Amino acid sequence: MDIRLLEIKEKVKSHERLDRADGLYLYESHDLLAIGEMARDKKLEMSGRNVFFNVNRHINLTNICVSRCKFCAFGVDENGEGGPYLMTADEAFEFGAAAVDHGITEFHIVSAMHPNLGLDYYAEVVRKLNQGFPDIHIQAFTAVEIFHMHRISGRTIREVLQVLKDAGMGSMPGGGAEIFNDEIRRKLCPNKAMSDEWLDVHRIAHQMDIKTNCTMLYGHIESKEDRIEHMIRLRELQDEMPGFQSFIPLPFLPENTSMEHIKRTSAVDDLKTIAISRLMLDNIPHVKAFWIMLGLPIAQIALDFGADDIDGTVVEERIMHAAGAGTAKGISKEDLVNLIKDSGYIPTERDTLYNIIKEF
Repeated sequence: MDIRLLEIKEKVKSHERLDRADGLYLYESHDLLAIGEMARDKKLEMSGRNVFFNVNRHINLTNICVSRCKFCAFGVDENGEGGPYLMTADEAFEFGAAAVDHGITEFHIVSAMHPNLGLDYYAEVVRKLNQGFPDIHIQAFTAVEIFHMHRISGRTIREVLQVLKDAGMGSMPGGGAEIFNDEIRRKLCPNKAMSDEWLDVHRIAHQMDIKTNCTMLYGHIESKEDRIEHMIRLRELQDEMPGFQSFIPLPFLPENTSMEHIKRTSAVDDLKTIAISRLMLDNIPHVKAFWIMLGLPIAQIALDFGADDIDGTVVEERIMHAAGAGTAKGISKEDLVNLIKDSGYIPTERDTLYNIIKEF
């Protein structure tokens, strides 16, 4: 380990916050195992040997989207190619209900930015599921979807969140953050919330005691500086108005997008990003290795690089798979437990708010 890494290690050990220069040096370093060791120690300090997962059902309401981000293979035009679909509220209820016997504790609702659907539709979906299954937590709608509902309804962001919360929404996922560089956002996703708008939705949600997660999409046209700046902005919001539960780094999957020419991130980059995020985000409790996008082998190794959560059973994700995710669309609880055990950690089933249900 070189002198500069030793200095960073000492800062981590003494709970001194890492700065931009530290984060960039970690990205430039080729000592992956040393970085991983630091992140693993930090993970053990924050959550012990527990590795969390939940039993959840993903519900993707529609793929009809006005945003049409260049990095997305899921969204389609309303009357175009690609198999546009839209679930009615009843169909969404039936889709969720079909997984209840699997022991799910969460409905995870992430959709697209439909040009015509009103706020009432989204509230009805949440209300039906909440009334039918009041004991199952509803984590619903990314900040970019909330911002879209705000724009099309004329309601304030706070009002939109209150309508959904009253209907039964319990927390929010972290998608749509992409990368906090508006120049890049204007190139890749100009029709949806910009950086400050995404952050503001989460700020308001936290003020309303709605827990959320946060993400970063990396491996497209962003720089390492952009990645570190993204983490710092999340960290600053968490300092100002806490409410983030976990951070999920998402590698860009280029297949079937308009950016297919970009090479998929390497395993080294994926593991390094997991580790650096654990070290930089000292005030966000959990870092998730999202197996759907990383693949199970890398997600498993990531547990030794600072990740303490591997997401859930998912039962049936569509958005990432449209971009060529080669993983299964779901995994059994037994397989997740065995995967975590094989890594030497304690499989820990949690609910959406990280209350422990059972340790295996």
